[in-house]
Amino acid sequence: MAEFIHLHLHTEYSLLDGMCRISEATLLAKKLGMRSLAITDHGKMFGVIPFYQEALKNGVKPIIGSEFYLAPAGRSEKRGEKTGDAYSHLTLLAKNEDGYRNLMRLSTIAHTEGFYHRPRIDRELIEKHNQGVVLLSGCLKGAINSLLLQEREEEAEKTAIYYRDIFKADFYLEIQNNGLPEQEKVLPKIVALGKKLGIPLVATNDCHYLYQQDSVAHDALLCIQTGSHLQDEKRLRFSSDQFYFRSGPEMEKIFGEVPESLKNTLAIAEKCNLKLEFGQPKLPHYVPPAGITLSGRLRQLAEIGLKERYRIDQQNFSETQKPVIERVETELKVIENMGYPGYFLVIQDIVDFAKKNGIAVGPGRGSAAGSVVAYLLGITDIDPLKYGLIFERFLNPDRISLPDIDIDFEDSRRDEIITYVRSKYGATQVAQIVTFGTLSARSVIRDVGRVMGLPYAEVDKVAKLVPGELHIKLAEALNQEPELARLVSGNEEMRRLFKISETLEGQSSSEIIPWKNTPRSSWAPTTRSLPNMT
Repeated sequence: MAEFIHLHLHTEYSLLDGMCRISEATLLAKKLGMRSLAITDHGKMFGVIPFYQEALKNGVKPIIGSEFYLAPAGRSEKRGEKTGDAYSHLTLLAKNEDGYRNLMRLSTIAHTEGFYHRPRIDRELIEKHNQGVVLLSGCLKGAINSLLLQEREEEAEKTAIYYRDIFKADFYLEIQNNGLPEQEKVLPKIVALGKKLGIPLVATNDCHYLYQQDSVAHDALLCIQTGSHLQDEKRLRFSSDQFYFRSGPEMEKIFGEVPESLKNTLAIAEKCNLKLEFGQPKLPHYVPPAGITLSGRLRQLAEIGLKERYRIDQQNFSETQKPVIERVETELKVIENMGYPGYFLVIQDIVDFAKKNGIAVGPGRGSAAGSVVAYLLGITDIDPLKYGLIFERFLNPDRISLPDIDIDFEDSRRDEIITYVRSKYGATQVAQIVTFGTLSARSVIRDVGRVMGLPYAEVDKVAKLVPGELHIKLAEALNQEPELARLVSGNEEMRRLFKISETLEGQSSSEIIPWKNTPRSSWAPTTRSLPNMT
């Protein structure tokens, strides 16, 4: 039996397109005897850290990559009526730390400079940032396949030579067969091209879901993405149910006549050995006044704050003021012992800049409002002692993660804050944070009902029967609510609605960008969880 490793996989972070949930995909790879697995989400790298951690936890070597969008005429060219004319696809995988850094650079520039319909890179960027990277030629929407389908063989050959000259032995022609007529047409051509130019082939399956039966739910997910109905004839759809996580024997059955394409999945996996370390976060470097340590500067500002906020002189205080002094000293010791004086000083500096420049700042929210030190530094404007707020909820020695200080700035002037931070602490120390909306129990029922074309009143009735508990799952709702169970069991259409909804429940559905009005030139997309890399 030939071994095989999936090198083209779309997780839930290929928003409203990929359905391979990271935890399930890595477990399935292990179950099927695959030693490695790659993540290649569309145009983004939002899922790479959770994927890396989950893969290692499940005994599978993670391969970090992305299916990038390539601008045919350069990333600055932003024309074309049809979305598809604005880009083609390329699959890039990181071999090592250099490769990972280059993928991050490409992803950032794609969002900040090349965005047009999608975040796009171009040949100029590939020529600059290809060290430590393996390149696969992509799916049917890859440039080489597109040219071959149009019978522009000479241009396809020139394109393949171009990438071969840049990536040398790290360039592979990607072959796929998901039962599409276009793939059957282009497959012999791409095989012949590889043989002619001495470029190795690699088999992939462009996985968008884990199991073949999930193709129905995936079709509904595409309808949610495009705002269309399942009955629409001219909508975006996959005309095959073969984009699932095939086993090694299944891939061998399809590509048995080109066995090297299967062996090369192992060869590529052997090349990719990225190691990421996760530990104490590396914070921006705060420079205190000459002759003062970070802890000394923090205490200096806290002492000033005591006089301004509580009218307390730390060298001469009354017995009634003693509890305040003790609380401040307790917090300072915890902050110092955990190595966070610099963190507090950076935040104080940013808030101080905003206030001095007339930029409105929120009074504070979340657990940070429980810190008297944050109050003394002017980071928050809510007195924790007055309202009995607890510091330990915000920071304590048993807390592993970095304390989270949420700050609200005036919408129309957020770009000034970002510009200040970038100029003072360095562009590489500033990142745009993206979070995700998900398809919750009630919302997924409404979305699926809409794409199925069901009457709104019927769907709304089902959705409202789901208990309003936070994070409740549809399976739990079915057990808790007899009327919901009766409706679903007594109607075939409702059963189908519920089954598809259960499959899609919890899918990431949208990017939530905290300061979306900020000019794109200030963006630097990343994920919230970062490895220890400078």
